[in-house]
Amino acid sequence: MSRSLAALSFSLLVFVASWPFAAQAQRTLSFDAHAVPEAGTLAIAVAEGLPADGAFAAIDARTSGALRRAAESEGFKGKADSTLDLRGFGGYERLLVLGTGKEALAPRKLEDIGGRVAQAAARSHASRFELVWDGDEVDAASHLAFGAALGQYRFDKYRSRKSDDDEGAQAGKGELVIRTRAGAGAGEAYAAQWKPVADAVAFARDLSTEPANALWPEEFVARVRKAAAGLPLKIEVLDVPAMDRLGMGGILAVGQGSARPPRLLLLRYDGGRAGDAPLAFVGKGITFDSGGISIKPNSNMWQMKGDMTGAATVVSTVLGLAGRKAPVNAVAVAALAENMPSGSAARPGDVIRTASGKTFEIMSTDAEGRMVLTDALWYVQRQDKPRLVVDVATLTGSIVAALGGDYAGLFSRDDALAGQLLAAGEASGEELWRMPLREEYGKRLKSPIADLRNGGGSPGAGMGAYFIGEWVERELPWAHLDIAGSDWNDSGKPTAPEGATAFGVRLLDRLVRDHYE
Repeated sequence: MSRSLAALSFSLLVFVASWPFAAQAQRTLSFDAHAVPEAGTLAIAVAEGLPADGAFAAIDARTSGALRRAAESEGFKGKADSTLDLRGFGGYERLLVLGTGKEALAPRKLEDIGGRVAQAAARSHASRFELVWDGDEVDAASHLAFGAALGQYRFDKYRSRKSDDDEGAQAGKGELVIRTRAGAGAGEAYAAQWKPVADAVAFARDLSTEPANALWPEEFVARVRKAAAGLPLKIEVLDVPAMDRLGMGGILAVGQGSARPPRLLLLRYDGGRAGDAPLAFVGKGITFDSGGISIKPNSNMWQMKGDMTGAATVVSTVLGLAGRKAPVNAVAVAALAENMPSGSAARPGDVIRTASGKTFEIMSTDAEGRMVLTDALWYVQRQDKPRLVVDVATLTGSIVAALGGDYAGLFSRDDALAGQLLAAGEASGEELWRMPLREEYGKRLKSPIADLRNGGGSPGAGMGAYFIGEWVERELPWAHLDIAGSDWNDSGKPTAPEGATAFGVRLLDRLVRDHYE
């Protein structure tokens, strides 16, 4: 950036065409030249050992050494994830000092710092909250802003008023200014490459958080149409008659017990070369899962409003790719149904014929995710001839028992694709753990009257993955991500506040960035 531009010391607000995401008030992100303001509400980051230069040293000098003395008295040394929070200090309304530790900071660590600052800003009544970053990492401003956008997410649309012990209606409103050596121009890079992904994550979180009386298959489709408006996307929707003509017995069986009919939604983005095979992302979209006839216990059944997170993840990924004009072809498939018990519901013991001609015997109507995915996977392979397929599903409780919420389970027959996904998970902060996918699982799924059973035996997560894989051509690179557990945070993280995480959007975006652009 030229000296004359830096001398202007102005902020470039990020105004880009935005999708109709949640109406929750959040701070506007803006960018400015590196400088250390002498007043206001300020956040700075310091490495372990407390630096002798940069923002920390500048403020310490202004306060005649009071900042270092305050740090020493509080035992603050700049260790990773540590915080020194000073109110009414040295002319500042608030000075927030964040420790970053000793190690060099990868982009995901920068995002965590941005998220930590944004969450502090979300609880603050200050109209302007500033973050000064001394480092010279490439694209530091974009990653700090990306983390801030993710970290400040909130979903308040159904609250009619703030409670007496809440932070208040004005908390979290105003501006969050990111000051780096890239200056105001950093806003352009953020707007082009990272804001679309942050918006996509927010959209997926919104969908996953909505109650089932506000979001069902047809409403899911309507919201995706609204979000896709103005973007270079094509939408295809199969209704019940269309699915019936194609013989999609899997998705129809799951949806037949509900008064709200199922849908198959395809969202296509052609940003690559004409004729190149697309990347296919297929998501389980059960807008509410009662378990059907194999009904779940009441305890925590409310969380089954989020059983459509896989579908939310894949459509949001493609929305993000289109928003940032990624040079790839991609298609998202959302297999949408509501799994309810009724006189018309499918039963354990029923035999279902899928669109591929393959049949399965229902052992449990609560193993519905794999049922809807059979037809979705067949259809995208027939229509789009993809170069690879990744399916995403909140599939099994057994993966939660195995991995908790720290990792999602990765199952794949393709070592190269598995390696790419593992690397993308580490880079994005949405980490995967590869699980076994043994051929002998198929023996445990044999049915005496159909091609397969839809469940039975253990390991449950592996059996579910194997079943799904039977509807994917063997030569096609395929991976199954079981995101049950990682789709929801009971306690917040810097870039994923408590609640729906939209796990997989950042992961799949990173997969595309690093390996297919």
